[in-house]
Amino acid sequence: MTKIAIIIGSTRPGRKAEDVAKWVYEIAAKRDDASFELVDIADYALPLYDEPIPPVMGNYKHAHTLAWSERIKGFDGFVFVTPEYNHSTSGALKNAIDYLYHEWNDKAAGFVGYGSAGGSRAVEHLRQIAGELRMADVQAQVSLSLFHDFENFSVLKPGPKQEASVNNMLNQVVAWSGALKTLRS
Repeated sequence: MTKIAIIIGSTRPGRKAEDVAKWVYEIAAKRDDASFELVDIADYALPLYDEPIPPVMGNYKHAHTLAWSERIKGFDGFVFVTPEYNHSTSGALKNAIDYLYHEWNDKAAGFVGYGSAGGSRAVEHLRQIAGELRMADVQAQVSLSLFHDFENFSVLKPGPKQEASVNNMLNQVVAWSGALKTLRS
């Protein structure tokens, strides 16, 4: 079975990323074409990148990096849930991504962004990062507006059209994840 991680891309107190990721997971759990798991970068307490050797070498020294690597390497694809902070993704998500290299290679990446502009600028930055890490980013993405998809800018209340967007993005992530398995074997 294809395994997809839904990555909670913020560690900020009061973050909305966890609510958004759980909503995506609830939609994904209704599917039978892949298995889905929530992965919270906050659980790994990754300090600002502190490995002495670049991740492309795969020679990790720290226990937190080894645990993060072990968690990520078993997935076939990813859905990154990202806030938009200052026209980009969260520093915590960028840091977590930067810790690894081979664990991301030849896997699919989908994106769920949220913010005043739907997180679209954060997703654009993540697409560039995904390309450098040899991830295949899918075309469909989910953009949640703080103005329209949240009540009082804080309580997630997306409409039915957004659920269709999630399923469209997941269709592409699952398909690409399966197709890329041959490159990883």
